[in-house]
Amino acid sequence: MDELVRIVQQLVPELGEPEGDPSPLDGGITNRNYRARFGGADYVIRVPGKDTSLLEIDRDAEREANETAASVGIAPAVAAHLTDPPCLVTRFIVGSEMSPEQLREPAVLVRVAGALRSFHDSGLSLRTKFDSFRLVETYADTAAGRGVEVPPAYDEAHAHSAEIEAALSGPEHKPVPCHNDLLAANFLGDGDHIWIVDWEYAGMGNRYFDLANFAVNNELDQGQQAALLEAYFQEPAGERRLACLRLMRFMSDFREAMWGVVQSGISELDFNFGAYAGKHFARLRETAADPSFATSLKQAHAES
Repeated sequence: MDELVRIVQQLVPELGEPEGDPSPLDGGITNRNYRARFGGADYVIRVPGKDTSLLEIDRDAEREANETAASVGIAPAVAAHLTDPPCLVTRFIVGSEMSPEQLREPAVLVRVAGALRSFHDSGLSLRTKFDSFRLVETYADTAAGRGVEVPPAYDEAHAHSAEIEAALSGPEHKPVPCHNDLLAANFLGDGDHIWIVDWEYAGMGNRYFDLANFAVNNELDQGQQAALLEAYFQEPAGERRLACLRLMRFMSDFREAMWGVVQSGISELDFNFGAYAGKHFARLRETAADPSFATSLKQAHAES
């Protein structure tokens, strides 16, 4: 609480006098979030969790990405950014956390695809890279360095990730600014508009990771995946693009699994990160065991 008091004191010159004490917001398994009112306006204060730099989070990249996303109308505006104590302050959005069921609705898929495309094509150049193939390796090293056992499932998953990396090439895989954490909890809606929040994993990455991360986390079926790609690229989804999406679904789960492994050794939040990692390892094993996985490796090699 001493840290939060210091944050409030530093925000007064920028945002105005506080009206009441900040109140905790539910949700989130990395940071602590508070709703606060300054000078007649409501804001969200995000305070980083313990040792989140070990998760390869760059707070300056988070701010830049959030600002750009706000400029294209898909994120709340950034109001302040402090470094000591660290926090990011954004405008409070009046809306509800969206569910996977809502995000799978045809009209909503079109809006999500358009939002992602607008950010990917924004021209923003972040200094932070988000390379899922290197990130899982970094997480394995970080976990081992913190005394956390890397699960045996890592080796098989890593071998598959090498196959996927070799299969993905061409202009559609060139780095663009990506969000990289498209859980349903990071979408807010009010019926007329959708906002994407939590830009802390933003970095220059593969657009297919964003698309696949959204697809796997919100359990899109094959038809919905095709609809997402069609809305994003503005043309029917062919075998190659569908294959790339399927392969990146594996990498999304691999990243989530290894993120959970690292968090089990560093986080102070009351959350079962071991079970979280286990769920994603189980799902990526199912993906790799499906006959379509080998087929996708061949289809993704096709010319763009």
